[in-house]
Amino acid sequence: MNIMKRWLILLVFITVLILPVSGCSVFLAAQQPPAKNVALFTVGTPRNELLAEFGPPFISEKNEGKKIEIFIFVQGYSKVAKSGRILFHAAADVFTLGLWEIIGTPTELYFDGTEMAFHVSYDEHERIEEVNVLRKE
Repeated sequence: MNIMKRWLILLVFITVLILPVSGCSVFLAAQQPPAKNVALFTVGTPRNELLAEFGPPFISEKNEGKKIEIFIFVQGYSKVAKSGRILFHAAADVFTLGLWEIIGTPTELYFDGTEMAFHVSYDEHERIEEVNVLRKE
């Protein structure tokens, strides 16, 4: 009986230590940025479509009569990828009694999307005339 009490106390102690961090990787996976449609950065795409997908540009100016903009954003993950990550982290938490968080949380913090930057110039009808990739990690 004495051994049983010790195991029970140890189990309660481990549960109390692990419970506060349990679910962090699930939460982080759910908070990852969404995937953006970078295929819009092609010649002929209207400026308003870029604004709808990526929001306002980081820089917008006129150079030699042409509008030039730089878009900077974090390329995230599709809904399917995010859902799979959430389910995986939740299952791993359950099967390891929360120990998965030691690996899962830092993993989600590291894989938090890719920062991208595009330099765009427009024609007189505000359609993309030229695109240069500045950063695509």
